[in-house]
Amino acid sequence: MSGLIDFSGKRVVVTGGYSGIGAALVELLCDAGADQIVVLDIKEPQASVAEFIETDMGNPTSIDAAVARLNADGAPAVDVLFNNAGVAATLPAETVMRVNTLGLKRLTERLLPTIASGGAIVNTASVAGNRWPEHLQQINGLLDTEGWDEGVSWVAGNAEVVADGYAFSKECVQVYTMRMAKTATEHRLRINSICPSPVDTPLLPAFRETMTDEIIDWSIEAGAGRVATPQDQARALIFLGSDMASYVNGVNLVVDGGFGAALLMGQVALPNLG
Repeated sequence: MSGLIDFSGKRVVVTGGYSGIGAALVELLCDAGADQIVVLDIKEPQASVAEFIETDMGNPTSIDAAVARLNADGAPAVDVLFNNAGVAATLPAETVMRVNTLGLKRLTERLLPTIASGGAIVNTASVAGNRWPEHLQQINGLLDTEGWDEGVSWVAGNAEVVADGYAFSKECVQVYTMRMAKTATEHRLRINSICPSPVDTPLLPAFRETMTDEIIDWSIEAGAGRVATPQDQARALIFLGSDMASYVNGVNLVVDGGFGAALLMGQVALPNLG
């Protein structure tokens, strides 16, 4: 990491840094010289970081309190924001949307004006959100809402498209990333996302429960033939957050071991779910 990717002297915020991809990201950031890492999560990370702010990304009051601490008088500006926190559809759809979409949006928009010039925002989306073009009108409807309560009301009133919340929430993250690219440019920032395939994290059993073993195993075998590790995804995140990606903006980077490419090229058969 040293040399090409260097986070020394940068204040980096990571949501969901307790486990999985977030924990791997914190470890890589430390290897890359980051000594001002701030983790926002409901659980304190095991890694040694500069600051931990207990934050519920599904609660607007908690998010606003975290922003106030990040922007406290005398605090250095944030250089990079990694919006990594997320939950699976084993939780109620409203909770999934609150954490995965509405919370990410609120934190980003409240922090963006104070992020240091030349900084970056990197979101963790998912290949589960790759069908966003089919729901673009509805996604824009949600992203156009003003205020937390209006967003929650929209979710409640559009239960059919929201479904269990997970795929739609990640579709929203992909579209939000693209929508915000111009705004980021105006602030001399960048915003991108990664779109992982199934990852070997504590959430994988929840995805197997909600998406079935057949779908998960098929996507793994049709891609790289092995499940992604948290480190696989963290490496993509750290690249997008680094100066190495200084001209990359508004991109949803698919990190799926080739699964999507094989599917588009007709090189894999659909799974037999009968």
